[in-house]
Amino acid sequence: MEGKEDEVKKIIYEKMSIEEVIHNLKVDVDNGLTREEVAKRLKTYGYNEIPEKKENPYLKFAKKFWGLTAWMLEAVIVLSYILHKYLDMYIILALLILNAVIGFLQEERASQAVETLKQKLRINARTLRDGKWQMIPARELVPGDVVRIRAGDFVPADLKLLEGQLEVDQSALTGESLTVSKEKSNMLFSGSIIKSGEANAVVVLTGNQTYFGKTTELVQLARPKLHAEEVTSQVIKWLLIIVGVALVSAFVVSYFIGIKLIEVVPLALVLLASSVPVALPAMFTISMAIGSMELVKKGVLVTRLSAAEDAATMNTICLDKTGTITMNKLSLTDVIPLKGFSENDVLLYGALASQEANHDPIDLAFLSAAQEKNIFLEDYVQKAFYPFDPKTRRTEAIIEKDGKTFKVVKGAVNVIADLTKEDENIFNEKAMDFAEKGYRTLAVAVGEDDNSLRVVGLAALYDMPRPDAKKFIEELKNLGVAVKMLTGDALPIAKETARQVGIGEKITDASQFRDIVGKDLDKAAEIAEQSDGFAEVYPQDKYSIVKSLQKKGHIVGMTGDGVNDAPSLKQAEVGIAVSTATDVAKGAASVVLTGEGLSNIVDLVKVGRMIYQRLLTWIFNKVVKTFQIVVFVVVAFLLTKKFIVSAFDVVLLLFVVDFVTLSISTDNARWSKEPDTWNVSGIVKSSMILGILVVLESLAILYIGLGPLGLKSDYNLIRTYSFSILFYFGMFTVFVVRERGHFWESVPSKSLLYIVLADIVIVTLLVTLGIPGVKPIPIADTMAVIGLSAIFSFGINDWFKYLLLKGQK
Repeated sequence: MEGKEDEVKKIIYEKMSIEEVIHNLKVDVDNGLTREEVAKRLKTYGYNEIPEKKENPYLKFAKKFWGLTAWMLEAVIVLSYILHKYLDMYIILALLILNAVIGFLQEERASQAVETLKQKLRINARTLRDGKWQMIPARELVPGDVVRIRAGDFVPADLKLLEGQLEVDQSALTGESLTVSKEKSNMLFSGSIIKSGEANAVVVLTGNQTYFGKTTELVQLARPKLHAEEVTSQVIKWLLIIVGVALVSAFVVSYFIGIKLIEVVPLALVLLASSVPVALPAMFTISMAIGSMELVKKGVLVTRLSAAEDAATMNTICLDKTGTITMNKLSLTDVIPLKGFSENDVLLYGALASQEANHDPIDLAFLSAAQEKNIFLEDYVQKAFYPFDPKTRRTEAIIEKDGKTFKVVKGAVNVIADLTKEDENIFNEKAMDFAEKGYRTLAVAVGEDDNSLRVVGLAALYDMPRPDAKKFIEELKNLGVAVKMLTGDALPIAKETARQVGIGEKITDASQFRDIVGKDLDKAAEIAEQSDGFAEVYPQDKYSIVKSLQKKGHIVGMTGDGVNDAPSLKQAEVGIAVSTATDVAKGAASVVLTGEGLSNIVDLVKVGRMIYQRLLTWIFNKVVKTFQIVVFVVVAFLLTKKFIVSAFDVVLLLFVVDFVTLSISTDNARWSKEPDTWNVSGIVKSSMILGILVVLESLAILYIGLGPLGLKSDYNLIRTYSFSILFYFGMFTVFVVRERGHFWESVPSKSLLYIVLADIVIVTLLVTLGIPGVKPIPIADTMAVIGLSAIFSFGINDWFKYLLLKGQK
């Protein structure tokens, strides 16, 4: 309700005349507010800053002990205590605390977008107080204050102009690349920049009630989905199902074959310990951290680790036009000389009527075009220069060459036509052609004085697409990512830009989308999905478009550079701030481009998909191994009436298999040609099918150990032998599942190969020489397990996996 009231208040002030605002806010134009009145208004309106909601850090840390992974670990700890397995309990308790600390530290590095916005407001403002002009901190401004603004100033609050005329750059707020003229009674929005002119204004809205403040609130509301958490939860659920079914089966069968149920309870500890994917959160973190380091070399800085993995599943990207697709720099795109003049004449006289020191985008465009055409200006001396003035809507210069002087003028077509006494209709047709393409048309004139001015020609100005934009968009589309353009520019400009860079023809006026969002969210989501882009968008529109696409199930990327992009950048799973972005945009984004151009976003997608493949390999291997342990242990228990592995053995396996296979995060993975999808149920089902084969093979090796190898007489030897079966299968299965084709089709990374080989050597020594809790077995028995596991894994399982995953590559 409060938000609606604020919006209504803003609309009212926009529609009010300056006289009505003065009356409504009781403004003393000559003396400003008194100190007492300011104190009263501060109590009513608060400071001109944006309040930030902060969560208690202790509460945030405590939440790390709540969730599926934490519950499973806590259940194992409690069960270990009940069964007096204290060593197991301490080890798992340490794992629980370690996971909580890592998760908490990750969150503490989260985006500081709101704080960046608050810093942006910490500026000083020239304010009339108690009859005197004084500099005060902008946070102390209140509605009714009279302020003085001039070229180069950052507008500190939403203002209403008392007098004067200004040129304002609103691109950081609206995305419009051209400056906007403001005059008496017009609104100036917090966050915009004064490009030229000087004027007095009245403060009407401050803090989070401003246009800028509303953007900040949207940043606070934006909450991207963390797919890593969803995947972890789904994997845990499936592992629990596997353990649950195995335990129920064990209890039922035990009852019928005469095994006491109390003897089966320790089995629950073994199975629960084996099913906890303790290393999965670490695998996500390490994989994404290593991927992020790879991306830094490619000019991509990942500020939220999950964004690198989310880039793999990203199937839609929204590109902010200004500064992202385009250069955010006006260029002369077309020139039409009039009779008696050439294109070079238009560029020459237009450049002479410009001045580089002004940093006016139109002046810079003419100067740049003249330089590109090798038009030398050194022979001309600019004796006088009159910069752009909103009143005259033109620039003028007095030029001298070879002792002779002449005048050059450039400006709006109707203004130059009036100056030269030309019929404006002569230019209208050509100007309309430019307008349909979204170009801004200017006229250039030259003469000895005002009375002899003649029109030299017309020039079309355009914010040109980046040189790599078309190629970049084509590459993204080839990777299966739908590309949508968002811009604050007019529809014709948006359509022309979209045509030039190959985005598509379905560009929608955002006002249509805006009307529907408030009435029918489903229909709005359909429009967002079917459109190739939107024109004339506001910050709220960008945020709504991203959310609408997410409502349709899309994983959304968003690029931008301005304050207006911050909410949508934070809401998107992959928020990408370009290299020239404001601090606010960079703070809200999860990815920041450190180099020029956009092609490195393609690198982000490819590396993201490589990360996905590495994570998929780890999960695939974990599920196969968990299924193997659970079913193998239960079946062996029912056959031998003994636990062939203990909880200690399983915890040891967590370290020598799960944590060692974290080196998969460095593997040489290949990216897919389409966006990846976390179909966890499909992954688990495929893993279980392969797991059945591995269980049968494990039982066959166990049978050999109990029979021909003669281990049946010593229970402790059977445990070590069984531990060896589970370990070596776990190691060899990594090389089987890391490649969706046959294992020999790609070479593993040196890190993965060396670490796994080192692990195999260490465990071989461990089971051969023994340690407390692990009785040594003969080296011949160890070699038998290694040989049989390798034959089964690479000779049978690899072919079975290839046929199983053939259609999923």
